[in-house]
Amino acid sequence: RGGSNSDLMPAKILLSAACIGALALGVDAGFTGIGGAAPKRGAKPVKKAAKKPVARKPVAKKAPVKKAVVRSAGGFSPASDIGVTPPLGLFDPLNLLARGPEVYRRSQELEIKHGRLAMAATLGVIVTEAGIRLPGYLSISEDIKFADQPGTLDGAYFGTPLAGWVQIVAFIAALDVAVFRQDPSNDPGDVVQDLPIDWVRYDDPEAKTFKLSAERQNGR
Repeated sequence: RGGSNSDLMPAKILLSAACIGALALGVDAGFTGIGGAAPKRGAKPVKKAAKKPVARKPVAKKAPVKKAVVRSAGGFSPASDIGVTPPLGLFDPLNLLARGPEVYRRSQELEIKHGRLAMAATLGVIVTEAGIRLPGYLSISEDIKFADQPGTLDGAYFGTPLAGWVQIVAFIAALDVAVFRQDPSNDPGDVVQDLPIDWVRYDDPEAKTFKLSAERQNGR
């Protein structure tokens, strides 16, 4: 207690050195001395796994959509198809050609059939008006003779009994289905096939085209 300051100097020096050494050891041991744990030395840093690049699938390019050209079984073109004649040329106000070649082919077949029936009916009116009548009765139950049948359109329509119209429609349907069948491999309207009918054939392409066009126009 009574020692001088010179006696205390070595002790202070030793105490300071000890404190400095302790702080150094604390830092080496992993402590900051103030605020908690410090990362250990020598620990290998954790490397994050690199993300693999995602391979993008090649996008297939869509081919440009082309409008289908409508063609019939024989190769339709406005300049060469049967029935396309001046002055109208290609006349399609209902745009039926846009419905496809199958529909166009079916329309050709129906037009030819209806045209032939229309021409036969017109010839019937002309013959009846000329005074040429079938013998006998048109309807025995209603006492109607063929000679009493008028030749006008309204007279033929209203003068024929309902049973007569049923027979006419049934007869034409039977011919269409069983006799004059349309073979898809033949041209539209060529319905004779192997029947024993003297069907006129034209070897000259120009004559054939003219005759078929005339039939189509007359039917219209």
